[in-house]
Amino acid sequence: MDISILLEDADILVVNKPSGVVVNRAQSVKGETIQDWAEKKLGISADASVSWGDSFESRAGIVHRIDKETSGILVIAKNPAAFEALQAQFKERTIQKTYLALVHGDVLPPEGDINAPVGRLPWNRERFGILPDGKEAITHYKKLQIIKHAVTGEPVSFVELTPHTGRTHQIRVHMQYIHHPLIGDYVYAGRKTSRCDRTWVTRVMLHAWKMTLTHPALGSPLAIEAPIPDDMRRIIE
Repeated sequence: MDISILLEDADILVVNKPSGVVVNRAQSVKGETIQDWAEKKLGISADASVSWGDSFESRAGIVHRIDKETSGILVIAKNPAAFEALQAQFKERTIQKTYLALVHGDVLPPEGDINAPVGRLPWNRERFGILPDGKEAITHYKKLQIIKHAVTGEPVSFVELTPHTGRTHQIRVHMQYIHHPLIGDYVYAGRKTSRCDRTWVTRVMLHAWKMTLTHPALGSPLAIEAPIPDDMRRIIE
C-alpha cells in the first residue's frame, strides 16, 4: 500500500490517506486497511480478529477515523502515551479540522454556520440524518469558488468546511440538509443524483485538508496540511 507520510517523529505519524482505502479492519472489509499498514509500520503485534478496540494496540495507534472514500489527514500515535494524549484532544474538541468539498449548486449565502442535531436514523441504522433528539452538530462553511459543469451546465461549489463537533457523517448530512449534497455522495445525495455523479467522479468529493493540534509530547501547536488530491484539483481547475 502506497501511503504518503505528511509528518513523522518519535511520537506521532500523520498520513495522507488516499480515497478508497478503509481505515480499520472489519469482517466485511476486503483488502489491506490503514490499520494493517500501521501495525507493520509501527511493529505492533495485534490480534487480527479484533477490528477496532479501545487500546493503543487494538487500534494500531490510529486516533480517529475518516470514511473510505474521503481522502486526507489521518493521525496515528506511535506509543500509548501519545495515543491517550491525542484521544483526549479529540474528545475535548481542541483539535481543529478543515475539509474541502465539491457540492451541488451555488451555495448561498457564501458563508455561514449549519447548526442541526445529527443522529442515527431509527428506520435505517446505517444512515444518519437531522433528528430533533440527535446530538449537537455545528459546521461552518465558506464557498471558495463556483464551477460550471462542462456537460450539464449545473453550478458546482468548491467549499471549505470546518466541523465544530465530530458526529459521524456530519459534513455529508449537513450539506444535504441545506440542499447542497456532496458530489458523488451515494448515501445522501439521492440515488438518481449520485448515479449521474458517478459518470464523472469516482468517489465522494471530500478531502480532510488541514488540522491543528497540540503535539502530544512537546505541548507545542502543530499545523498539518494534506495537498489537494488530483481528482479534486482537476475539477477545480
